[in-house]
Amino acid sequence: MRMRPLGRTGIQVSPYCLGTMMFAPFGNPDPDDCARIIHRALDAGINFIDTADVYGGDGETERIVGKALKGRRDDVVLATKFNGVMGTDPNRRGNSRRWIVTACENSMRRLGVDHIDLYQVHHPEPGTDIEETLAALTDLMRAGKVRAIGHSSMPAAEIVEAQWASERRGLARFRTEQPTYSILNRGIERDILPVCERYGMGVLTWSPLASGLLTGRFRPGGEQPSAGRMHWVPKHMTDPGNHAAVEQLVPIAGQAGLSLTHLALAFVISHPAVTSAIIGPRTMTHLDDLLAGAGATLDDDTLDRIDEVVAPGVDPGTLDIAYTPPALQRADLRRRRAGDRAAT
Repeated sequence: MRMRPLGRTGIQVSPYCLGTMMFAPFGNPDPDDCARIIHRALDAGINFIDTADVYGGDGETERIVGKALKGRRDDVVLATKFNGVMGTDPNRRGNSRRWIVTACENSMRRLGVDHIDLYQVHHPEPGTDIEETLAALTDLMRAGKVRAIGHSSMPAAEIVEAQWASERRGLARFRTEQPTYSILNRGIERDILPVCERYGMGVLTWSPLASGLLTGRFRPGGEQPSAGRMHWVPKHMTDPGNHAAVEQLVPIAGQAGLSLTHLALAFVISHPAVTSAIIGPRTMTHLDDLLAGAGATLDDDTLDRIDEVVAPGVDPGTLDIAYTPPALQRADLRRRRAGDRAAT
């Protein structure tokens, strides 16, 4: 695969990043098969692997990845994430210094490594000062335990705030963002991607196949979504706008000589701000199909036709698991107290 710069870190990565969320009891429960999938991806030229402490429950996916990488660690740009709930103790989660230092040590132990190439904040946490988080991550970098830092699902305003905080306080800068991006989820084209370009950040995007909708498997009369998909993203999987878009995209893919899956992946990595698309195969068959489209490119005519189906910067449907800022979740943050609402 033709390598791309990961922002301005100097690190070179493949345009496909191997996501590992499916390597666990909730996806592929066979650790040996997961290891074979990882080795196949590395042999095919993928050098970028993304995981997280919460994947698989209690860090199981990190253990699977670590075991698979024995003897090949130096060939891999290894990324993991922290923030999610890792126990009943309320301090075993979040973006505080107290938890970040512990979480990093735990991840390195499970992965069997002495450093993490890219350590990422899995989700924003408005209750924690961004300088608290950045200071802890800076110390981990100075200690040689982390090479670069990034975040995931960060709103544009918070990306800018974090960059300013780094400049003001002389702290390490976030070098990457990990947002959701696909033909069915183009909202980040409005502000997230331009902001990342402005600050020279790498972008690794998750769910380029829109939770499987862009494989074409879940069209009317076809295969039904799994119980897992319907648990996590029921609105997304059943949204009429998403399904209508898929029906219009199928003939576009056919005219381009591509499967819908390959069209969707080629679309994501064609954006100049995107470094890598995270692919998340559960089986070797899934991986082989994804790799078969690695050489696909889209011409301007095809991209124009996609724009006609889903306009740039638009999400035609709902993605249930996308980050929702507190102000959209809590009514009390959008409304003055009853006694203060009157103009006079």
